[in-house]
Amino acid sequence: MKLLLVEDNEMNRDMLSRRLLRRGYEVVMAVDGGEGVEMATSAQPDLILMDMSLPVIDGWEATRRIKAVEATRHIPVIGLTAHAMAGDREKALAAGCDDYDTKPIELDRLIGKIESLMPGKPG
Repeated sequence: MKLLLVEDNEMNRDMLSRRLLRRGYEVVMAVDGGEGVEMATSAQPDLILMDMSLPVIDGWEATRRIKAVEATRHIPVIGLTAHAMAGDREKALAAGCDDYDTKPIELDRLIGKIESLMPGKPG
């Protein structure tokens, strides 16, 4: 299963990608929202992990753009944020995210969300 990780923080990107690779996922990465939108189209991942606080285009807008295009609207998106505030989950779902999780990432919880959105597709 191919995951697109859209994350601008190098340490977070490195740590999460290594943990996902160990679980058997293929991981492609983007460092900002604009690149995330492009990679969603070019890489056609099975699922996108979208940081919501990104440079160039934030995760909210990048998700809206991905969900607005026929070629990528079917790809599930899990929104990720370190600054969880009341209403963020609803805001993420309204932007088109299929699920939402908070940082720091609890890997087993995140894997559970990935698997619930991609039943029958092992990592």
